[in-house]
Amino acid sequence: MSAFYVCLNAVAPIFLMMALGFIARRLGAISRDEVPKLNKLVFRYFMPIMLFYNLYTSDISSAIQPKLLIFTALCVLLAYGLSLGYVLLTEKDGNKRGVKIQGLYRSNFVIIGLPLAAQLVEGADLGCVVVLIAVVVPMFNVLAVVTLEIFNGKRPAPGRILLDILKNPLVIGTAAGLVTLIFGIRLPGAIVSAVKQVGAVANPLLLFLLGAFFEFGGLKRYKKDLVEVCLGRLVVIPGIFLTLAYLVGIRGVEFAGMIAIFGSATAIASFTMVQQMGGDDELAGDIVVSTSALCCLTLFLWSLLFKSLGIF
Repeated sequence: MSAFYVCLNAVAPIFLMMALGFIARRLGAISRDEVPKLNKLVFRYFMPIMLFYNLYTSDISSAIQPKLLIFTALCVLLAYGLSLGYVLLTEKDGNKRGVKIQGLYRSNFVIIGLPLAAQLVEGADLGCVVVLIAVVVPMFNVLAVVTLEIFNGKRPAPGRILLDILKNPLVIGTAAGLVTLIFGIRLPGAIVSAVKQVGAVANPLLLFLLGAFFEFGGLKRYKKDLVEVCLGRLVVIPGIFLTLAYLVGIRGVEFAGMIAIFGSATAIASFTMVQQMGGDDELAGDIVVSTSALCCLTLFLWSLLFKSLGIF
């Protein structure tokens, strides 16, 4: 029962903040069209500051773990390979292929990762999870760009992709935090206090906006596709990679990070990217909605399973 309540308390706030966003949109306080613009604002300004603060207050020995970073990077590549192989074998519509591949391998780690890890392992140093974001997010982005361009008949431009990674606000925030951590740079108390308060806004606001993005009206059209992606994203992929993480000895807050990477919903950024680069954007939006609605249950069950095993 102790494990049950810990996991419930970790996942319930995520669900409640998303529910608040959904209710706010239904009441007319925010429109669905406003969500992408507000998301961009949070990703450019609030999220980098939050990541910077988490690293600034971390211990360098726990934040930078080469073996964990290598293992996670390899697992992301393997998850992508499995997603690519499955979709190529089962989906003939080229307009859907890139969308479904992205829906399977690309998780909402940035939005859900830190709050979930913080709740599952209360009081833990989250530095290692932040550094994982710096590795996983660029990989997600690069693989998504390459995939969507290939299936839209374009040739990926390596120089442009590299520039986009270097300009990514999340990468910049993480890099700045690592610089202060490695070189022991200390900031004035007033600045640290302001950074802490601004960073604290990021996750609740992103979860609120994710809830406001929900729209269930179009789910029937893509029923078969959504069943495939939801099962793959929320059951099969976490089943494979959380088992691997357990077998190689990952424990504690690091394992909580693995749950967030491989067990969370499809990233909301995947919908925006499909809109910009081409593909079935309606399917992309429905994938985000359906996996987000179901992941509160599946995250709870995965967390409960591994908490009961004493993993964290």
